Amino acid sequence: MSMEGGREEWAIALDFLPNGYLFDKRPSHMKTPIVQAIGKSHLVLLELVPKKECTIQPHENVYIGDGKRDKIHHIIGKLPFDRLTSTANAELEFILQDIIKNDEKTFVEFFNKAMPLTTRMHSLELLPGLGKKRMWEIVEEREKAPFASFDDLKKRVKLMPDPRTIIIKRILKEMVGNEKHYFFVKG
Repeated sequence: MSMEGGREEWAIALDFLPNGYLFDKRPSHMKTPIVQAIGKSHLVLLELVPKKECTIQPHENVYIGDGKRDKIHHIIGKLPFDRLTSTANAELEFILQDIIKNDEKTFVEFFNKAMPLTTRMHSLELLPGLGKKRMWEIVEEREKAPFASFDDLKKRVKLMPDPRTIIIKRILKEMVGNEKHYFFVKG
């Protein structure tokens, strides 16, 4: 995962709708197949149109960059959280777990580098389950030495909730789109 700007190159399929959306009232021969996906770098929910005759499975990585795409015809755009299908919604948390597991270093770095937002509020406090006391413990421990992993973080900060779980909860809040500050979902 990259916290930098730029466009998505890869997405992970959440759901494949070969006959388009159920709410689309057009005749079936006019409906467009849809892939609901999440971008791997910026964690943006996306709506994609696959190439004809392509079948895409949930959890499948699909190339959506500027080069030659093998399975995706085009990107419709961002997908609002409330338009996720029940399958996509069910798969989302598992896919986020995989993304965090495969790029733990980037997410640990958030705990090492998170800064105050104002004189009264620190960005760490916006993670679900972390209050001022835990935030200060994290700040004090990272001043001694940066955290090397989630296990290191849990070992050094007393009663620390599972960092993966609180990051997933924060990402889901950011995906809904009502947050003032965005740390993980870009775009």
